[in-house]
Amino acid sequence: MARTGIFGGSFDPVHVGHLILAERVRSERGLDEVLFVPAPRPPHKSDRPLIEARHRMRMVELAIEGNPAFKALSLEMERKGPSYTLTTVWWRAEELVCEVDIIAFDRPGRTVEEALTRLQGVFGEAWADRVRELKVDAPLLDISATGIRRRIGEGKSVRYLVPEAVRIYIMDNGLYADA
Repeated sequence: MARTGIFGGSFDPVHVGHLILAERVRSERGLDEVLFVPAPRPPHKSDRPLIEARHRMRMVELAIEGNPAFKALSLEMERKGPSYTLTTVWWRAEELVCEVDIIAFDRPGRTVEEALTRLQGVFGEAWADRVRELKVDAPLLDISATGIRRRIGEGKSVRYLVPEAVRIYIMDNGLYADA
């Protein structure tokens, strides 16, 4: 049976930080594949407009070309309304956390321990200990989609922040020019 990782996000736009993290997790946790699942309308990002889902999906496809272990899934893109991970993956969350491994990582300004402090009361101490055990030490690259959108809006280069095919797609389609 294939060991599969699921990497969800708005990917607005997908950037090298996403790819580095996905590859690190795949390698360190022995995953056969990583599925990138762009969300059409994450509920926690309802305060700002997102680039159309079709553009974000295409950018993910372009970004992962050449890595046979990475695949793009449009599953959430086909849903109407806000996209909840709960609906895609976390349906009956208490059961799911017993069936799958949650692989966590620190991000610049956010630690796994902070999240576990909040979630430990919901899923229990044994679950939190398992997440701590599986935590991947990823490079803390200060690359964000917000920063990339801002740079594009200011007419600055995003070369090496996004894969070259994604950079060209953004420029060819005039994405984020008014960010």
